[in-house]
Amino acid sequence: MRIVVIGATSAIAEHCCRLWAVEGADFVLMARDSAKLEKIAADLTVRGAKSVSLATPEFFDPAAIKAFADATLAGGAVDIVLIAHGWMPLGQDALDIASAEQVLQINAVSPVLFAEAFAGPFAQARRGTIAIIGSVAGDVTRRANYIYGGAKSLLTRYAQGLDHRLFGSGVKVVLIKPGPTDTPMTTHMKAAGQRLATPEQVAQITVDAIRRGKTTVYAPGLWRWIMLIVRHLPRPILNRLPI
Repeated sequence: MRIVVIGATSAIAEHCCRLWAVEGADFVLMARDSAKLEKIAADLTVRGAKSVSLATPEFFDPAAIKAFADATLAGGAVDIVLIAHGWMPLGQDALDIASAEQVLQINAVSPVLFAEAFAGPFAQARRGTIAIIGSVAGDVTRRANYIYGGAKSLLTRYAQGLDHRLFGSGVKVVLIKPGPTDTPMTTHMKAAGQRLATPEQVAQITVDAIRRGKTTVYAPGLWRWIMLIVRHLPRPILNRLPI
């Protein structure tokens, strides 16, 4: 099993890799923090990974993204692409335009470009899984993280369209929607006493969803019902909630 992980230094992605490593997977790991990436690679090797190769290319340049995908596929068939990078800054109502653009690029545009770079070759090969880490924040945008939520909303709609495009091709598209998870991105939530899922818990749900080829999965599953309620709240009520 050959797996490409984009944003491999994210907590959820790292724990997914640990689960796959014990199965003897071959990895291509991509992230910007090369030092952390090397530590993860060493850990996966100890855990049973058959091979681990590393890449730190540009995350936002379409030509570089396509070159990365082409070079990776030239090295052998890929079974799974997990797209896991993201960024959620605080105080989104006070972000400058440049930072707002960065939120959109990291959480929406870049993941879409990576998925597109692999979708065509996967369709030609009539095999493979494209798994994307989204967020429950994409279901309903709210004041606390509306730019991040808007980006994840785009990613949700894109994954739906990509799944439709690839229907019948043998390629699976899996969208994972974690709720708040105990990662460096949510330290402020943990400090406020909010209950968070663990990265291990979300990773197990993610790996299971990919194995089963589920189209959309909430992690933990309770968030499916929470967001169903929130989506159907009348807007005047939602606007009054301190969320």
